[in-house]
Amino acid sequence: MAELPGFTHLLRTIARLRAPDGCPWDRKQTTESMAPHLVEEAFEAADALRRGAVDESRAELGDVLVNVTMISQIASEAGQFTADDVAQTASEKLIRRHPHVFGDQQADSAEIAFKTWETEKQREKEAAGEDRSVLSGVPKAMPALLRAYRVGEKAAKVGFDWPDRDGPRAKLNEEVTELDEAVQSGDQAAIADELGDVLFSVCNLARHLGVNPEVALASTNDKFQRRFARVEQTFDYDLQGKPLADLEEAWDQAKRDGL
Repeated sequence: MAELPGFTHLLRTIARLRAPDGCPWDRKQTTESMAPHLVEEAFEAADALRRGAVDESRAELGDVLVNVTMISQIASEAGQFTADDVAQTASEKLIRRHPHVFGDQQADSAEIAFKTWETEKQREKEAAGEDRSVLSGVPKAMPALLRAYRVGEKAAKVGFDWPDRDGPRAKLNEEVTELDEAVQSGDQAAIADELGDVLFSVCNLARHLGVNPEVALASTNDKFQRRFARVEQTFDYDLQGKPLADLEEAWDQAKRDGL
């Protein structure tokens, strides 16, 4: 396999930044302080990939790699693990979970390959004495909408799911009715609880429709932002006191213009 001079250069650059005469900010960081930066950069990379922005994707993935390398360097200085340890652990995990590629098992479809992956993952959890629930691997720090989607997806993989889209669609109607009842009661805690059930039901329906709700909502957010920016431009960024009918007409015009 070809060497990776770019990655080697990055490792050396990070080590230089962390050196005694390196950057004060970089030297101040810890694995804990870097964790939020890693999450933020991952979201920025995901956004660039979602939009198909090739150059931006390369740059944002580089930022993710910088954070992974920086955290590994800090851990290495503390005698915990190195970037090579991280890469080796990842390689070993991939090999273990792909016996249909690196072993003698067969997997003629993506579904069988995924099932093999999950089976090997459960074996690893059992051997390590970890929580064996299929849902335990869904990070609680994950954005709630995406977490709901992944939780439903994981449960569905072991058969806990509706047979078709009619089930989650009917469930959504049921949850909206319960939300309406909670609103009528004025019980704020019940309203929050029922609204959560509605959102969870939307995620289940999205899964059955083959749509990632996080991606769908991100696209809608972008669309709203484009149209709202046009409304602002229409009124020279002064919306205070403008009649709602005028604002809605500007919005509809932005929609007609394809924004």
